Amino acid sequence: MSKLILTHEVTGLGAPGDVIDVKNGYARNYLIPQGFAVAWTRGGEKQIDQIKAARAAREHATLEEAQALKATLENAKVKLVVKAGQGGRLFGSVKPADVADAVAAAGLGSVDKRKIELSPIKATGEHEATVRLRDELSATITLQVVAAK
Repeated sequence: MSKLILTHEVTGLGAPGDVIDVKNGYARNYLIPQGFAVAWTRGGEKQIDQIKAARAAREHATLEEAQALKATLENAKVKLVVKAGQGGRLFGSVKPADVADAVAAAGLGSVDKRKIELSPIKATGEHEATVRLRDELSATITLQVVAAK
């Protein structure tokens, strides 16, 4: 097991500044090369304090922004134009990145694709997706999936 310090939020593992234990291969092949984590050292404790202080400063400023974004997202319907065949069945499925692009294209702000949770969408119609804006704050987006003509 490798002991790491997260530098970015990783779904299922934690937030920046958290010290985690993961298997060596996961650390060596994914987290460290992607820049999501650094190896834990005794000197790294200072780095943890800096990361947590920066995160706390950002969180205070972003709480109001997150609440405003939640209200905006929940009141709007996001339109997604996708390729579909007979009976509204999609070629492929709608992915979180597609939802993030559609939210940005609708002028509702930017949403990180890694924070979007949705059940598989394989047909046209209205669907819902959840966006985690903060640990305790999520917004539900109504998606209108329509076939490209």
